[in-house]
Amino acid sequence: MSAPPRPDRLPHERGFHVSWDQLHRDARALAWRLQDKAPERGGEWRAVVAITRGGMVPAMIVARELDIRTIDTISVKSYRKGAQGELQVLKAPDAEMMGDGEGVLVVDDLVDSGRTLELVRKLYPRAHLATVYAKPKGQPMTQTYITEVSQDTWIFFPWDMALQYVEPYRGTD
Repeated sequence: MSAPPRPDRLPHERGFHVSWDQLHRDARALAWRLQDKAPERGGEWRAVVAITRGGMVPAMIVARELDIRTIDTISVKSYRKGAQGELQVLKAPDAEMMGDGEGVLVVDDLVDSGRTLELVRKLYPRAHLATVYAKPKGQPMTQTYITEVSQDTWIFFPWDMALQYVEPYRGTD
């Protein structure tokens, strides 16, 4: 039987902790799901574009699994001091490679509100957008994902974590 929720917990404390091993397994699962979704022309992806920073690790794993050698990044800034603000493209992928996005796989770790993917879709309407994790609000913006988590769940990625002692949930007695 699980303990009742504590009223003194903050909303972000509804956490989903992702280890390096779990992220690797989930990114590989994403690659397996994507292998049959490549465009008709030859059945191969032309390139992978990672949405920085969170999409870099999953994109590298997907590119390795699918043997895609052309890899680039798009950097979109949406958070300022913990709150979402105006979207700003800080770095775009190679324009000649991207074209309208046909044959390009765009990978991110998570779709939350969907705003970043909406911007990427406008820039590259024929690209395939894939994420490892999806929240309900942003899920319609991704074409392929592995795991859905609730909108109020905060995902703790391994690059955001450090090993340290944590107090037990029900106290120290």
